[in-house]
Amino acid sequence: MISNPTRQRALRGHKPTRPHPRAANTAEHQAVLAWRLTPRDKWIARMLWEHRVLTAHQITALAFPSFRSGRMRLRELYTWGVVDRFQPFVTVGTAPMHYVLAPAGAAVLAAEDGVDVKEMGYRHDRVFGVAHSLRLAHTVGVNEWFTALVDRARHPAPGEQTALAAWWSETRCAKHFGDLVKPDGYGRWRSGDRQVEWFLEYDFGTEVLAKLAGKLAGYAALAQATGITTPLLVWLPTSRREATARRLLARAWRELDDPRSVPVATAAAELLNPDAAHPSPADEVWLPLDTTAGGARRRALVELPHAWPHVPPPVATSGEAALGPDSPHPLSPPPSPMPPATAPRGSGQPGRW
Repeated sequence: MISNPTRQRALRGHKPTRPHPRAANTAEHQAVLAWRLTPRDKWIARMLWEHRVLTAHQITALAFPSFRSGRMRLRELYTWGVVDRFQPFVTVGTAPMHYVLAPAGAAVLAAEDGVDVKEMGYRHDRVFGVAHSLRLAHTVGVNEWFTALVDRARHPAPGEQTALAAWWSETRCAKHFGDLVKPDGYGRWRSGDRQVEWFLEYDFGTEVLAKLAGKLAGYAALAQATGITTPLLVWLPTSRREATARRLLARAWRELDDPRSVPVATAAAELLNPDAAHPSPADEVWLPLDTTAGGARRRALVELPHAWPHVPPPVATSGEAALGPDSPHPLSPPPSPMPPATAPRGSGQPGRW
């Protein structure tokens, strides 16, 4: 849950999985996958490659109408070797199944892109290594944050048109901006004809807040290098920690050479309405750091640009503007955050719900 993520200290190894027969990753099997996999299946594989690990609940919220239909399809994808899975052992309750990209899934993506699996950079041991990473909880938490936005866009209010137009992983951001700053993600939210983009700093309550405030200098350097002003959103677990962080952030922000080049807003997870059907960071939980510019109230995500009238609206389609024309890190484009449209039941196309 976005309002109550699992902490890293609560993870204690991994539960053994039951033996399950799986298809061998042969050329014949990959040929069979060519007609078995739907566009949604391939999209899930690309999302796993981009974002490293997604839980069963996250994949369901991203692409399926119900947990049952998602669980059934994920079981098939696991049997076919498209995805791998593991289940962390937690001290309280039961953790959801976590999914990563498996060799057959990597082969499908590589074939679609016209490259070898090695050229793609895929190694099964490294991909599955996230199961033992000390940043597993943080990675899952960041992915839950963006998943909540997709879930919100998939269940709009009457007459509402919203979408998560861009979602970059921490790894992609590091490859592009790592010499100056390493955000936890980059995103763009669209509501009607309004858009807002941002870098995300996701605080789990374990990082020293002075270190978090010190990152503003890197974002200021990035804005100066690219000539692009991109807002920074800081997500914290509690209102109390948010208040402390705001004091430190405000002090560091005022010391920047050009504070206006780094618009900052903060929010706390506990501000989300627990009774809402689809609570998300798009809700009215954001408080701009510079309250002198009419930002002394909580705003919805799409309303944040009103607090920063000097920031021009985003013009690129998926974050390319933040790279500059001479980016030294050519990468395959990130997958669309929104799932592909699925055929209705009874359309004759396999594997769709």
